[in-house]
Amino acid sequence: MSQLTEVRETFAQWIDLIANTINAQFVRLGPQRHVRLIEDENGFFLHAEKDAKGQPIADHRIEIVDGAITSTLPDKWTELLRGSRAEIELRSSRLLFRPLELPKRAAEFLDAIIRSQIDRLTPWTVAESIFGWTTPESLAGERIKLTIAATSKALVTPYLNALSDFGVRTAIVSTTMPNGAHPIARIALYEQRTDAALNARRIKSALAIVLLITCVGAVAATGLSTVLGEQLTAEQQEITQKILKRRAQFRAGRDADMPARMLEGRKREVPASVIVLEEVSRVLPDHTYVTELRIEGDKLQLVGVTQDAPSLIKLIEQSPHFTRATFFAPTTRATNDPGERFHIEARIKPYFPAGT
Repeated sequence: MSQLTEVRETFAQWIDLIANTINAQFVRLGPQRHVRLIEDENGFFLHAEKDAKGQPIADHRIEIVDGAITSTLPDKWTELLRGSRAEIELRSSRLLFRPLELPKRAAEFLDAIIRSQIDRLTPWTVAESIFGWTTPESLAGERIKLTIAATSKALVTPYLNALSDFGVRTAIVSTTMPNGAHPIARIALYEQRTDAALNARRIKSALAIVLLITCVGAVAATGLSTVLGEQLTAEQQEITQKILKRRAQFRAGRDADMPARMLEGRKREVPASVIVLEEVSRVLPDHTYVTELRIEGDKLQLVGVTQDAPSLIKLIEQSPHFTRATFFAPTTRATNDPGERFHIEARIKPYFPAGT
C-alpha cells in the first residue's frame, strides 16, 4: 500500500512540474503590465505609467500590515495589478551592503562564489536571505570589485504575499545603492512567479487526459507486440544458440591470452599515481606551490599558492595527461600568503606515448 501511495505522489509531482513549466512559458510570453511598489520615508506607494486601459494613472499610497494591503485600493489599481509584473523597490537603508574584490576570471562564476560566501558576508544563510550585486568593475592586477546587497527573506515575504493576493503574476524585489554611490541605479535581488491556479488546473487536466490516452495506446501496442513476439520466439532461440556456440569457440581460443590482456587493459585504463605526480611537477611553474594533492579515481584536485592562478588552467589543459581543468572553489588571497590560493580540479586521462 505504501508503494502505491509513493507512486501516486510521484505521479502528482510530475504532473505539477510539467503543468507549472508550461504555465510559466505562457506567462513569460504573454503581455504583462509593469507596476512599481516604491518605498520611501513614509512607506509604500504604487506607481505605473498607465492603467489597464492605457490611460495615465496617479500614484497611490498603500499600507501593508501582516502580509496584506490594509488600505482601500481603487478599482483601477486592482485591475492593473491582476496579471502584472510588479517590482518592489526597497529603500537602501533596509539592506546590508558589502564590497567584494575577486580575480578577474571569477566573473564567470559570480553566482556560485557569492552564494558560497553569503553567510560569511552577511548575518543570514543563502536560504534565509535575498541578495544581488552590482556590475563588476575592473581593477589593476587582473582583479574586479563589486558590491553585494542583501537582506532577510522574512523582511520581503509580507510584501510578496500582499501582491500575490491581487493576482500578480511576477514579483521582483530590487534596490538602489545608497546616496548614488554606484552608477547602476537598480540592483535586482529576487524574483518570484505566482502563476494563476486556474490555468495550472486546466493544464493538469489536459495532461492527465493525454497521459490516459497514451497509456491506452501503450497497452494496445503491448498486446500486439506480445502476439507478434510469440511467432518469432522459435527463430530467436535458434539464433541465440548459434551465437552462444560461436562465442564459446571464440573464447576458447583466447583463454590462454586472457590474463595478459586483462593486465594490459588495466594498465591503459587506470591512471598511475606516479605518472600523475611527475606530470604535475613538470607542468606547474616554479612560483607555484602545491599544499594539497588528491587523486580519486580519474579526478585530480590541487590546492596551493601561485602568482597567477588563471594561467594554471591553460598549463594543465595543455598536458596530454589531463583534461577539463577548472576551479572548484574561489581563488582567494590572504594577508600572509605570498600569492593567490587556488583550488583546481581536472580529469586524469591515461596517456601512453607510442612504444610504451
